[in-house]
Amino acid sequence: MTDIRWERYPLVHVYEHAKKWIEEVELIGRDPDTVDTYGRALHDYLRFCVNQRIDPYTAKKFHILAYVNNMKQRPNPKGAKVLHLHSGTGLALATMRKMLTAVRLFYDYLIEEGIYTINPVGRGKYSRGNSGETKKGLLPNYKKLPWIPTEEQWEAIIQVVKKESIRNRAMFAMQYDGAFRREELVSLEIPDLDPAHRTVSIRAETTKNRKGRIVVYQEATSELHVAYMRHRAFRFGRKRGVLFLSESRRNFGEPLSIWSWSKIIEGIAKKVGLEHKFTTHTMRHLRLTDLARAGWDIHEIANFAGHQFHETTQNYIHLSGRDIAGKLAKTMQKIHEHRIEELGKNLYD
Repeated sequence: MTDIRWERYPLVHVYEHAKKWIEEVELIGRDPDTVDTYGRALHDYLRFCVNQRIDPYTAKKFHILAYVNNMKQRPNPKGAKVLHLHSGTGLALATMRKMLTAVRLFYDYLIEEGIYTINPVGRGKYSRGNSGETKKGLLPNYKKLPWIPTEEQWEAIIQVVKKESIRNRAMFAMQYDGAFRREELVSLEIPDLDPAHRTVSIRAETTKNRKGRIVVYQEATSELHVAYMRHRAFRFGRKRGVLFLSESRRNFGEPLSIWSWSKIIEGIAKKVGLEHKFTTHTMRHLRLTDLARAGWDIHEIANFAGHQFHETTQNYIHLSGRDIAGKLAKTMQKIHEHRIEELGKNLYD
């Protein structure tokens, strides 16, 4: 249980069944991102219960409705840059949905343990059933396309990344090329890469759906990788295992954490004025959109991304504009090569 960061969600640690559920989530092999998301969300819900003097083990649906209303009334930490359900207030809809999902799964766990009988969160249905009635969920079911930077914004990002360390430049290029989730990126080990064929084997235990896959990376990324490996050997000797290592005094030589990588990307985003927009997941969104622009079909993109459902992949088809603009010119197949070629320049100046 050493990977669970209880200091981030202390109330979860206090409530016995909440603590056991988070421990179970980790034990079944969910990635650290998911464990952290569930822990934060459950802590938020338990804090609401404490403030309202609600026993979370006996809460009813009207208590959950009160919690939803509370989330809708809060100041949004991202300020005016986010569109809310109502003007000026409320957490982002996607945030509220994530938090409610965690609470619902927590009550599912309590039901399995025989502590609860009916889940107070429930599951909304947006299609008519046999009774002819529509049961709506606690939140509207809006679907937003992922945000990706414009060409001008991307060029500004690249200019900032070029000033980063060789490790950060290599990680940035590798994440875009392979459309990696951050957990997949920081978990890469040296043997996972085949430099001769410029391929990466993503191990099943590091993926979201627990299915391994193979992705390719381009020549510019290969040059960055070679440069980083030389730097790595100089700094850490012949140390094997995880590819990307921390160079901080506190964790020198340890695997770089997902939180450290997120902070690095947050710093880059701030420098180009894209706070709360450009994240570690943006490179994945952009890469998959570029593949759609280049004419890859939905099955090819889904396999490359490791998507379990093609509905998710369809977002990138829409985002690319391909479904309304038709096939793009064959030259677009090389668009992704331009994305990171600048990072490979002047490596040894």
